[in-house]
Amino acid sequence: MPKSIISEGKTTAEAISNGLKELNVSKDMVDIKILEEHEKRSFFSILAPRVVKVELTLKEDKKENKPIIKSTTKNIDFNVDEKELEKIRLKLDNFLSEFINNMDGLNYETSIDLDKNFVVVNINGENSKILIGYRGEVLNSFQVILNSIANKNSKYKVKVILNVSNYKQKREKSLEELADKISKTVLRTGKSITLEPMMAYERKIIHNRLQGNSKITTYSVGDEPHRKVVVSKK
Repeated sequence: MPKSIISEGKTTAEAISNGLKELNVSKDMVDIKILEEHEKRSFFSILAPRVVKVELTLKEDKKENKPIIKSTTKNIDFNVDEKELEKIRLKLDNFLSEFINNMDGLNYETSIDLDKNFVVVNINGENSKILIGYRGEVLNSFQVILNSIANKNSKYKVKVILNVSNYKQKREKSLEELADKISKTVLRTGKSITLEPMMAYERKIIHNRLQGNSKITTYSVGDEPHRKVVVSKK
């Protein structure tokens, strides 16, 4: 079944644009259905913000019968030389060694795994919360720094994935449990629930967890970095 989401905006164009960003696809890859556009407005609600809702459904590839999804690895060269990967690993290793040595009183163990075009950096230690921060904010910022170091003066582009004490795996599990709990509440009460602002990858976990629920629909509202997931009953 093709994936569908419901998106909101002040105008039809804005609602469609928000949906395309959420799906990470271009307009020609989706079917668009306007759900609410010319709603009747009373005298008392005329000053309230106008909301337009649209439903975006991914088109299917007729040959393979699979959703057409825009690649998220378009800037990654899939022919990275092994010697170049080793140079990148050494750059990261040197940086991490110096970084950790300058953190007085803290002891961390690091490992760097090379997997084709992905460089996985693992950091473990008793005080790993410092490198994670609130909701992974420090971890994500540190990952951006490691990506910059890895790709500086390199003719290849690789993606560095930072994993601190398996935080992302634990966060994914907790978000999936949250999604299950919220969906049950929505079904019981019939009322939509808007979650607190989340990063894009966290919102994606919620959407993916509930996309197979025939009684529940999810969509995102707001602008980054305050974009939120809404869980509603179909």
